[in-house]
Amino acid sequence: MNIFRIILTGVGLSGILLFGCTSKVTKEDQYSGFLPSYEGLQQTVSANGQPVMRWVAEGFDPDAYDTVAFEQLELYPAPHPNERVNLQTLRELQSVMSSSVRTVLAQKYQTLPRADAAPANSRTLVLNAAITGVSASDEGMQWYEILPVTAVAGAVSSAAGYRDQNTELYVEAYVVDATTGQPVIKVVRKVLGETLKDSHQAITANDFKLAIKGLAADVNAFVHSRSSPAPGHN
Repeated sequence: MNIFRIILTGVGLSGILLFGCTSKVTKEDQYSGFLPSYEGLQQTVSANGQPVMRWVAEGFDPDAYDTVAFEQLELYPAPHPNERVNLQTLRELQSVMSSSVRTVLAQKYQTLPRADAAPANSRTLVLNAAITGVSASDEGMQWYEILPVTAVAGAVSSAAGYRDQNTELYVEAYVVDATTGQPVIKVVRKVLGETLKDSHQAITANDFKLAIKGLAADVNAFVHSRSSPAPGHN
């Protein structure tokens, strides 16, 4: 293979691999079906600058409510543990995230496990949330790898399963006004955790420790905002 062909091969591979870099938002074909409807979702950013797919009802105001009914995040669909993500990891993520969300909500609202337990005349929101996936995907090519020869080497490494991988936690949620029964918020979010050394390393709950803290901070910032913008401006 002459040098010209090596360069063309490297450029071609670098383009493909860059195009295939890990998406920071959940793609439509990764939606789980947990939300009653995905209509209206638009890509925006969280308070911490993280990409998120979100829809907020026009005129929704977090301050108009005093109670939130929330028990815990579901595992949806039914989990299928494997050698990389076992059931213990899924349960730990479910427990840690549920506790984190309840703690944040309790700073502003009365929190109850069910809407029917809310006091009379309370203004109640019902939070339905789920962990819809836990996975890892190959880390995108780094700039120093986009050289003709090293791009080929990088591709071989990826194929062999020894490329760094991004851990990914998928979360979906929708919030309903308990009085009207109408949705006021819909969120689909992909949370990136720690980087694994290769595709053989097991994923643990600890890989998402910092990411979950960031997610909780975003929830806190959102519920303490004065009011939410109209759809398309959130």
